[in-house]
Amino acid sequence: MSVDVLPAPVVRQTGDRSSRARLVIGLLGVCFVFSILLSLATGPTGVGLGDLLAWITGRAETMALQDRVILESVRIPRTLLGLLAGAGLAVSGAMMQGLFRNPLADPGIVGVTSGAALAAVIAIVLGGSVLSPVAALLGPWFLPLFAFVGGLINTLLLYAIATEKGETSTTMLVLAGIAIGALTGAATGLLVFWADDRALRDITFWSLGSLGGATYAKILSVLPFIAVVLALVPFLARGLDALILGDAAAFHMGVPVQRLKRIAILAVAAACGATVAAVGSIGFVGIVVPHLLRLVMGPSHRYLLPGSALGGAALLVAADSVARTIVSPAELPIGIVTALIGTPVFLFLLLGRGSGLNFRSLS
Repeated sequence: MSVDVLPAPVVRQTGDRSSRARLVIGLLGVCFVFSILLSLATGPTGVGLGDLLAWITGRAETMALQDRVILESVRIPRTLLGLLAGAGLAVSGAMMQGLFRNPLADPGIVGVTSGAALAAVIAIVLGGSVLSPVAALLGPWFLPLFAFVGGLINTLLLYAIATEKGETSTTMLVLAGIAIGALTGAATGLLVFWADDRALRDITFWSLGSLGGATYAKILSVLPFIAVVLALVPFLARGLDALILGDAAAFHMGVPVQRLKRIAILAVAAACGATVAAVGSIGFVGIVVPHLLRLVMGPSHRYLLPGSALGGAALLVAADSVARTIVSPAELPIGIVTALIGTPVFLFLLLGRGSGLNFRSLS
């Protein structure tokens, strides 16, 4: 690769992509606001856009009491939880892809989500018996903390297997993720086999993914984890950009590579663990959103990470609006909706770009 040829195209692409990235983030902001309004104004009950506007403008007294209770106690918590979960999943996916320089490094595909899910199932099954003292001590933090620890253990194990002499093998990353995911899936199945009827119903409903049952207490149990991850975005962006060139190049650019990786791994485990505990297993948000945005905006994490947060939040809230209206008055699990959306998009990306698995080709 000639040094004489590299500078010109790199500079030109960075400028072009930066302008486009700012435009895309603006459009994502519009989609973000629209998805919130859509979520608050749609549903099987009679609360519509007019009622929502009356509530926003301080004329809530004109609403029927039942409609006001539905809006304030059901739809608003559900929307807020969806925003947090979607942002957390998408930012986690973008971080994983940057950390391992692999566009397939989604927290779900590489086994992080399955580790959080296993820990959450342990908490559900044993929370009323063996772990009841711990559950009583931690209260609403019991399930999120368990899921966080499970996701962290899986992430650290995956990183240790895929990394040798400071270099992470993308092939080992995917293969180890599949193996770890299969192992944790088997352990989860074993716990389901042992579960009583109450725990089994909870696990079945939770494993399909749903924002139903969202409460302000559940939001508060998830908020610190997601807030910390989002707060780290401005500080991780430059380091993740440098990692695209390799660990050695990033180190010579002044990036503390190992510390960056540890912080990113902890952030991904926190976001995925809390999200899985709150809403269950929801796939494809963490891989499709950052993947698509990288193709449009370029590889700069300065724009990619906040763009992923906006896009993931908007996508999950919009998917939830579809999930609770498409078969009304019943509710379709949101994990099914995201899979129906994400699978065709992901296959299109793979089949439409022969070099789609090469991280550098996406930049």
